[in-house]
Amino acid sequence: MLQKVENRVQAKPGRIVHPLFVRITHWLNAFATIAMLMSGLRIYNAAPLYDFRFPPDITLGGWLAGALAWHFAIMWLLVVNGLAYLAYGVLSGHFVRKILNIGAMSAYRNIRVEMRHLLLHGSGEYNLMQRGLYVLVICDVILLFFSGLALWKPVQFQELATLFGGYDQARHIHFLGMLILTAFLIVHVSAAFAVKGTITSMFTGRLHAEGRQRT
Repeated sequence: MLQKVENRVQAKPGRIVHPLFVRITHWLNAFATIAMLMSGLRIYNAAPLYDFRFPPDITLGGWLAGALAWHFAIMWLLVVNGLAYLAYGVLSGHFVRKILNIGAMSAYRNIRVEMRHLLLHGSGEYNLMQRGLYVLVICDVILLFFSGLALWKPVQFQELATLFGGYDQARHIHFLGMLILTAFLIVHVSAAFAVKGTITSMFTGRLHAEGRQRT
């Protein structure tokens, strides 16, 4: 069984594993997410929730008003691009095939393969851990969006703010969502750089021979 799974993920080099639309939305999401995080850190520093502040060098905006301007502007890019990605994923079947297609037995087999380091990356195939992380980060971005709305206009969206337990509680939830997103980015980027060909395939869309190496 393990050999069958290994053979399945060893796709032929040169085939398209990331369609153009996925690559464009991916890099737009990457830019928007990083800009949102950096400007969000500057907003946090203006009124910290906890007894620490972030180094100014990793923040964006220069001051509170500038950070807010960046944050709200990039927010709409992230929302529009994210909705386009979700729509494509649903209509094309990408989500069902690549992310949500997790059965109990396949999940068990996937864990066994992953533990034995047989699951290859950079081939356009998502293992159980990757699928779970993608589902988690999509839910987290949705949480960040709605908690952000509650913080942006707590009067106009007072029902939403109440749902989060009030303005102060919404700040804590938004901050927690930011930590989850940051952790995802660290794991995602580390895994991408750890395997040769992964970054290249996100630019070219094609699987290269080096992307077949084992992790």
